[in-house]
Amino acid sequence: MIDNIAMIGELTLQHLVLSLVPVALALLVSLVLGYLIHLTGRAASPVLAVSSVVYAIPSIALFVGLPVILGTRILDPINIIVALTIYSVALLNRSVVDGLRAVPAEVNQAATAMGYGRVRRLFGVELPLAMPVVLSGLRVVTVANIAMVTVGAVIGMGALGELFNIGFGSGFLTPIIVGIVAVMVLALLADGGILLLQRALFRWATKERAA
Repeated sequence: MIDNIAMIGELTLQHLVLSLVPVALALLVSLVLGYLIHLTGRAASPVLAVSSVVYAIPSIALFVGLPVILGTRILDPINIIVALTIYSVALLNRSVVDGLRAVPAEVNQAATAMGYGRVRRLFGVELPLAMPVVLSGLRVVTVANIAMVTVGAVIGMGALGELFNIGFGSGFLTPIIVGIVAVMVLALLADGGILLLQRALFRWATKERAA
């Protein structure tokens, strides 16, 4: 392990990029898409049900099939990023819609009575109140992505998942253990980081749940 610390560090950095870039992209897309779905009212639930079906697509099939659609090489990191962004949006949409649904109607009515337009009300009232729910969903998506990146090792682009290939190929257990531990540590750190951010920015939500 010590002899290969540079390689492990490089794979860890690659793992972070492949897992967190899709999370950032999906958050931006989901905030817009989730709001549009929320505006559909009663139709939101069927739309979310359909979008959730996307998550049922096997990740390996998506990793292998995307190069045909995007025109990229199979070992291009873009395939992993696009695939995980699609999965992340499918999950985050529901969190955004649930967060917006949780905003009390009287709060929106009060904001409208104070002269808030739709855009100002969205950014000044609805999204801030919805963000604790959105961030809870973001924690799930982030941990799922960190785990799913390892599946990319099947096509030769799995970051820390490459350690599994090395271990299974050589019959040597150490790389497999290092890979598992490293992925678990990354997932715990990412989850803890988002949780700390959520508590720091939205202390009122924590106090409300405690009450």
